[in-house]
Amino acid sequence: MTLQTVFIDGEAGTTGLQIAARLADRDDLELIQIGSAERKDVGARAAALNAADIAILCLPDDAARDATRLVTNPTTRIIDASSAHRVSPQWVYGFPELDGQQRAQILQAQRISNPGCYAIAAVAMLHPLITAGAIPANWPISLTGLSGYSGGGKALINSFENADSPDAISSVNYHYALSLAHKHVPEITCWSGLANSPIFLPTVGRYYKGMLVSVPLPLWALPGALTPHVIRDIYREHYAGEPYVTVADPSEISTGRLDPEALNDSNELRLHVLHDAANSQVVVVAQLDNLGKGASGQAVQTLNLLLNVDEGTGL
Repeated sequence: MTLQTVFIDGEAGTTGLQIAARLADRDDLELIQIGSAERKDVGARAAALNAADIAILCLPDDAARDATRLVTNPTTRIIDASSAHRVSPQWVYGFPELDGQQRAQILQAQRISNPGCYAIAAVAMLHPLITAGAIPANWPISLTGLSGYSGGGKALINSFENADSPDAISSVNYHYALSLAHKHVPEITCWSGLANSPIFLPTVGRYYKGMLVSVPLPLWALPGALTPHVIRDIYREHYAGEPYVTVADPSEISTGRLDPEALNDSNELRLHVLHDAANSQVVVVAQLDNLGKGASGQAVQTLNLLLNVDEGTGL
């Protein structure tokens, strides 16, 4: 059997390390690896990229664009984990559960953009409701998000784990992206089907990984007879048969709290529909591991699709 070859460009980064760990014991593929001294050698990287059947880019945006230009082999397929190509029409969005056609598009694609962590959560919540007509595309959407500090990559991890840094000394969570121009906003707008950008304010928490993303829905203001039951049914129908995007039963929040770390080390994204019947209000919350379904787990799921093996292999 001829093994498919995979090269992770940026293996030393947070997402790259996670992907490499998930692939380390696989016997159905061959990992192309270069020495640490060669990682900044453009020639060595270009050779590895073009030798691979599938290249996974775990790089900053500009470096990912540069790496893409290095690929001249027409058979090399690329999964880009950066945000460089997530709204590019030349790239296929790597969220298989987006709709009934997305898997087929991914299977045929040469260039696939891996979703962002906040974005995959927001799109998973909003896209089914907009396509079902439950929320108008021009509805004013606001989002909040809470993530572990690993979502900021090596720099933020070092800041929280270096005993002398302000982040390590402080005992509080904090908002960031205060300009309201977080880099995931264009991706959320595009793939949710929104006519306008949502308002999005994220928070970094004092823990390593795990994520909650929330969207409030005032049912009393929305057109139509939208209820929490209808919303759950839309999600259940949209994600029927999907093992990695699930809809929580209301009994799952009987403890009175949602834990952002509950799905750590999994590839699951779980949707919770919280509601206040008296005031006709709903808040939908997406719960996931920002390094799992929000990054490396989703990349491996997509890789498995391209390799024509079970999507859950290594997950």
